[in-house]
Amino acid sequence: MTGNQPKHKKDLTRRKVVVAGAGAAVAVGAGGTLAASGAFAGETSTSAAASSSSTASEACYQLTSETTEGPYYIDADKLRQDITEDKEGIPLTLRLKVIDSETCKPIANAAVDIWHCDALGIYSGYESSSTGGGTAPTDAPSGTPSGTPTGEPPSGAPTGGTGGGVHQEPTDDERYLRGTWKTDKHGQVTFRTVFPGWYRGRCVHIHTKVHVNGEWTDAGYEGGNTCHTGQFFFDEESVLASAEVEPYSTSTTERTTLTEDTIYDQSGTTGGLLKLKYNKKNIAKGVIGSLTMGVDPEATNDNN
Repeated sequence: MTGNQPKHKKDLTRRKVVVAGAGAAVAVGAGGTLAASGAFAGETSTSAAASSSSTASEACYQLTSETTEGPYYIDADKLRQDITEDKEGIPLTLRLKVIDSETCKPIANAAVDIWHCDALGIYSGYESSSTGGGTAPTDAPSGTPSGTPTGEPPSGAPTGGTGGGVHQEPTDDERYLRGTWKTDKHGQVTFRTVFPGWYRGRCVHIHTKVHVNGEWTDAGYEGGNTCHTGQFFFDEESVLASAEVEPYSTSTTERTTLTEDTIYDQSGTTGGLLKLKYNKKNIAKGVIGSLTMGVDPEATNDNN
């Protein structure tokens, strides 16, 4: 990349990540809320691992949808699988697999980034600009979502979920619910986090980037290209169940449904819709989400 590019774009060619350890045990906070970290749902479940290893016939028929990066991406996230930092919420184990959409072969040693808001809609690094569970802007129409979220506007994004977002520089030093980890020889990677909340104008989602053709060094992952920028989504049944659990239940923010969202392209798993497993009678115990991402390792999809 040339020297005239903005800093956040330059960083994509030389990724610096800080090595950090995984968290401690799950704790129950005031009012029975959950602080998730080390012990997550399905950690020893072989069925969950199998579900993330979709067969070639299921997973390779087309590329996983590209979406906007959004304004809240921070390069140089922490190199870690447990990204909770003791944030309260329903424990979520995220099992991902990255494959070459042409050959259906797993892509090993890819760097996978994920980042998302907390249970009340706040992004680390942008706490002052995230709307979270606050009140709507005074000029916003009442009754129905505006379709343009204050927290993450899909600027110029046409129907179908592609398009760019306007990157913003971080406003604080917090980095919870952000992390980077590498895929194993089977193309698989697992993250431990919490079920995201929502904010005005967007359905519940998690952001992701996949970087390939670079090198893992003592400093992290360097070089290569960003072959995929996307988002993961949650079905309405799971979101409605989560909304009954603290601290999600304390949110006063109007929620945008999956079908109303301007980013999700309504194409199911191809569009990033996660396959979810949880106790339907007690989602608070934890959720396992899995998805296989078909990518073009030679492409560049920064979408920023």
